[in-house]
Amino acid sequence: MARGEGPGGSPGGAANAERAAALGLVLAAVATVVWSGSFVASRALHDSVPPVQAAFWRWIVAIVAVAPFAAREAWRQRALLRRHLGFVTLASLLGVSVYNTLVNQAGLSTSAGNMGMIMAASPVLMALYERLGGARLGARRITGMLVACAGVLLLVGKGSLAMDFAAGDLWMLAAAVCFASYSALLRRKPAGIGGPAFLFATFVLGALMLLPAYAVSLVLQGGFEPTAGTVGPLVYVGVFSSAVAFFAWNRAIALIGAARAGVVYYLQPVCVALLSFALLGETTGPTQIVCMVLILGGVMLGAGRGR
Repeated sequence: MARGEGPGGSPGGAANAERAAALGLVLAAVATVVWSGSFVASRALHDSVPPVQAAFWRWIVAIVAVAPFAAREAWRQRALLRRHLGFVTLASLLGVSVYNTLVNQAGLSTSAGNMGMIMAASPVLMALYERLGGARLGARRITGMLVACAGVLLLVGKGSLAMDFAAGDLWMLAAAVCFASYSALLRRKPAGIGGPAFLFATFVLGALMLLPAYAVSLVLQGGFEPTAGTVGPLVYVGVFSSAVAFFAWNRAIALIGAARAGVVYYLQPVCVALLSFALLGETTGPTQIVCMVLILGGVMLGAGRGR
């Protein structure tokens, strides 16, 4: 096959692959930016909405948001969803029920900036999952990942490699493991299940799995007052961070794989730092700026196609 030709010797094949890769990178970036806002929202809700209740209502809002576009397809594919119920349930548990509850729990005792920084460790796990699955990452992507990871470690260590984790930081590490596992799992999604149907099914199952914990939280902690300060962030995380971002991320994984999308995910601590400064007043100093340059440089290096 001549250089630049696609499968079957067609020059258009390479062009199509380029467009698909570009779209995948854009979608991964969209999801990353939108999710950055969810960490700020979780931090903003930390003293007004219990973590489990915030997670439960996030997915109720998400279900309402995607139902007009996905419920009919999910109903048509109900037999296929039942056949792969184990896979859909595991994806719901990791990506919906557990991950977001851990993020909300972390918001009780660590800053939004730290939440975004620690979550940037998840692409390392995504790449390891792909490597264990036999994928070749390429020297350029590995180098970019290591540069970005160095920036994250220095950011968390406040300019040194000494890690000083708070309880919320440990919750975020657990969330990072869940998210990386969910992203790796997406590569095994049965081809016959449509993206909207998959999202709707995981949102519904995830909310159902949260229901017992939600009931316990109501009894032990009481409910929360529905005000603009509580409903607004829940609508954001339900519509944008759930419906929009999960659809974009799942599609990005299908187009470019978890490892390559994960490199773009390193942008998240930069976005979170900027948003937390603008909305919560969390400061960003010279050390953070240097580390952000490392992260952005690693993203640009690792997201390219070169080996």
